Amino acid sequence: MASHIVGYPRMGPKRELKFALESFWDGKSSAEDLEKVATDLRASIWKQMSEAGIKYIPSNTFSYYDQVLDTTAMLGAVPDRYSWTGGEIGHSTYFSMARGNATVPAMEMTKWFDTNYHFIVPELSPATKFSYASHKAVSEYKEAKALGVDTVPVLVGPVSYLLLSKAAKGVEKSFSLLSLLDSILPIYKEVVAELKAAGASWIQFDEPTLVKDLAAHELAAFSSAYAELESALSGLNVLIETYFADVPAESYKTLTSLSGVTAYGFDLVRGTKTVELIKSTGIPSGKYLFAGVVDGRNIWADDLAASLSTLQSLESVVGKDKLVVSTSCSLMHTAVDLVNETKLDSEIKSWLAFAAQKVVEVNALGKALAGQKDEAYFAANAAAQASRRSSPRVNNEEVQKAAAALKGSDHRRATPVSARLDAQQKKLNLPVLPTTTIGSFPQTMDLRRVRREYKAKKISEEDYVSAIKEEISKVVKIQEELDIDVLVHGEPERNDMVEYFGEQLSGFAFTANGWVQSYGSRCVKPPIIYGDVSRPNPMTVFWSKMAQSMTPRPMKGMLTGPVTILNWSFVRNDQPRFETCYQIALAIKKEVEDLEAGGIQVIQIDEAALREGLPLRKSEHAFYLDWAVHSFRITNCGVQDTTQIHTHMCYSNFNDIIHSIINMDADVITIENSRSDEKLLSVFREGVTYGAGIGPGVYDIHSPRIPSTEEIADRVNKMLAVLDTNILWVNPDCGLKTRKYTEVKPALTNMVAAAKLIRTQLASTK
Repeated sequence: MASHIVGYPRMGPKRELKFALESFWDGKSSAEDLEKVATDLRASIWKQMSEAGIKYIPSNTFSYYDQVLDTTAMLGAVPDRYSWTGGEIGHSTYFSMARGNATVPAMEMTKWFDTNYHFIVPELSPATKFSYASHKAVSEYKEAKALGVDTVPVLVGPVSYLLLSKAAKGVEKSFSLLSLLDSILPIYKEVVAELKAAGASWIQFDEPTLVKDLAAHELAAFSSAYAELESALSGLNVLIETYFADVPAESYKTLTSLSGVTAYGFDLVRGTKTVELIKSTGIPSGKYLFAGVVDGRNIWADDLAASLSTLQSLESVVGKDKLVVSTSCSLMHTAVDLVNETKLDSEIKSWLAFAAQKVVEVNALGKALAGQKDEAYFAANAAAQASRRSSPRVNNEEVQKAAAALKGSDHRRATPVSARLDAQQKKLNLPVLPTTTIGSFPQTMDLRRVRREYKAKKISEEDYVSAIKEEISKVVKIQEELDIDVLVHGEPERNDMVEYFGEQLSGFAFTANGWVQSYGSRCVKPPIIYGDVSRPNPMTVFWSKMAQSMTPRPMKGMLTGPVTILNWSFVRNDQPRFETCYQIALAIKKEVEDLEAGGIQVIQIDEAALREGLPLRKSEHAFYLDWAVHSFRITNCGVQDTTQIHTHMCYSNFNDIIHSIINMDADVITIENSRSDEKLLSVFREGVTYGAGIGPGVYDIHSPRIPSTEEIADRVNKMLAVLDTNILWVNPDCGLKTRKYTEVKPALTNMVAAAKLIRTQLASTK
């Protein structure tokens, strides 16, 4: 029985690619050095899968930034502002699109479906000129073949590419992105021809938009695209891969009718209804089913017996020789290798499987279907599953009762937001257009070293506290010198906004090397929620009170909200996600109340990932938004009117959930805006009334580029065209931890100057 992996993590077990990229960007290493690291990583990945017995091994899933940007490069769809003159796209143009440069901003970045991974959004127009400008897919196929590994080249499918794109600025609203299909298909044909010439026998097109609610004309685009490609694909086996949700019945019908397609890949973990759809509708005769039964988005060991049962039930539908065991999606959404976790609790470790282990699980299931079941391996898996179900460390009756008691109340603050804002202004006495930042300040090498040494017990707690106090004092002084109105302490004690809280909550476990790529070189290490969640002790009060004591200006208490902690963790899969979220909300509620009691007047509860968790199907939106928004309100429902509650969201399309954002009932929301061409402002232009404080980001912190005072002032004036002066805040898009002080100080200087400039202009017009 054959086995398949949709995709694999790129960063390497020790984040080798991250460090190589950052060294290259800083000018400390050459393009050749970067490529050497990438080549070695690709070789090790292909070798690992080959030795594990995987038949269908992917290539072209490795990327220096993301696979959609790679496709933009392949199609030569470079916006004019990057001054690309044609030919093979090199590092300079590629990374300028991703990160911006000294003269032009980066392209928009947004979340990849409902994950914490990001992609660079293509900017297309009727005038976009396409050309075959990156031969990466063919080069990587040849590279693997030279190592003795025959791979399945993976391309982002043409229809999904267009549906994930956006119309370039200034393009008529009537412009349809799908009208460009005939312009890009000739390039796909060129790529396919080169892959065939190189010896490829299979090709995988990722068309994940098929799991979304698509209109009839969008589904028709799939039919026409693959009909046009059919002759070019002749002689190749063609796999269309979908993931992240159930495939709707109409999309399934379209998919299984596509011309020239040999195989269909489905996520059968998050797409459980698809199993029944396959059984009731069937698969066209002679076609392959790539059954994604091993979860590519979580770190729990597969329940092999349950997966084997699912696979056996599908055998009668497609036939034994046409069933391929696969992962539910790319393994890039999980950690790399459990072998590197030498300090993880042994019982919890027995419940887990990272990417390397999932490759083994896929192969073991394939062999079991073929009658070569490894009884010892399956028995060990069954024992681990039983251990997890019965472990007393998983369940806490007191926490479960408290969460169950939440039913029957909407946990909304009693006073309307307008009255609360009046009470808060009397206490805080802030100017018009108050300035603030989102939370974190640059994380220097020295700061990381101090945290690392403290964790390794190389320095005392006294020395650690002294070092962090010194860093907080520095950050406070910088903000006072810049004349920022509402300060932050810079979060020097935190490596990660979720990990920091998880380390202090019960029911969480942590890895040493469980890194997952978020975007570019940015990696996160999601905590593992294995049991019921509670807060044994205060988590941030000590640092927040210390920071507030250093300044007469308001100091924000900085917390991560329950929905973001949930969505940025590896979550237990033995109970509904909303139950876990309510438990986290109750833990954060205790922290909010302790901060308020400690004299903190402004408390920010970040919900950066609220939009990210929105289900891909509209029919499931209302239920998710109801419990997610409710979870946020639980955290702060008990505070006084004079305590100002902020929240922050970033890098998603918020326009379709703006009413749910209003329903969160926060006093102030800061939200990403600048990198998405101020898309958020269109909501207010279209008549949505927002009465709470709001700070749409005035500059993009994910780019090293420093915006001018005039540029920021222009952005603020655009905001004032649709938002009342008395509710508008001025702030960056996101936290500053990934930037250098040489970038942060001038950018914030210009931001404050812009706010003061407009205050003066507003005062003169009165």
